[in-house]
Amino acid sequence: MEYKGSSVYDNEEFFESYLARRNREESPNNIIEKPVLLELIGDVKGKKVLDLGCGEARFGLELFDLGCSYYEGVEGSDKMVGNALKVLEGTPSKIYHSTMETWVYPVNQYDLVVSRMALHYLEDLSPVFNQVFKSLGKSGHFIFSVQHPLLTSSLEKATDSSKRTNWIVDDYFNSGERIEPWIDKEVVKYHRTIEDYYRLLKNAGFQIEDLRECSPIKTHFKSEDEYLRRKRIPLFLIFSCSK
Repeated sequence: MEYKGSSVYDNEEFFESYLARRNREESPNNIIEKPVLLELIGDVKGKKVLDLGCGEARFGLELFDLGCSYYEGVEGSDKMVGNALKVLEGTPSKIYHSTMETWVYPVNQYDLVVSRMALHYLEDLSPVFNQVFKSLGKSGHFIFSVQHPLLTSSLEKATDSSKRTNWIVDDYFNSGERIEPWIDKEVVKYHRTIEDYYRLLKNAGFQIEDLRECSPIKTHFKSEDEYLRRKRIPLFLIFSCSK
């Protein structure tokens, strides 16, 4: 069975395994992607934030700690929404149980729209980018991370459960659906080149201010071997855009 969008997170076995992996201290999301994302986000004091594909919304708590005034999340998984409501209890926030594609985006509402490792699950990004643009207020920013296209281009050897020591890049310019074995399930992702993301953002009206591939920082690693392994290929691609 192939899972599309956020549906895989409503599988109980997958959900528990994912949270255990995602929330461990040395998860690549925590020590490679997040530091760059926070650097690009900068000062959030007093800002209203929308998080697309917010998951269990722990990132919302971090944004509150940094001073954001209000946080909204959009999440398609029922289990994730349930966790997010518990995580954010008592904060000025709201979680919407909806896919990013079908949610009704308010106009000129947000200072910042973020998305972490969720947009590569969407088949058609153009309408979502257009809606994000409209939802941002004057001088608003859109900052998001996706799985790096070098990893989504070819999924050969993705079934190997051990730590990978080599990677195959193939079919890079053939954008489209990929079926990836992940935590004993098969999930559908959509491969796009860096150029594809750039073009979609420009067509939606965004100014692209920065692009990062999240080079690992040695001091963030406890293991020298793991640091050297993570230096071999990029895991993440982050765009920072303004209205």
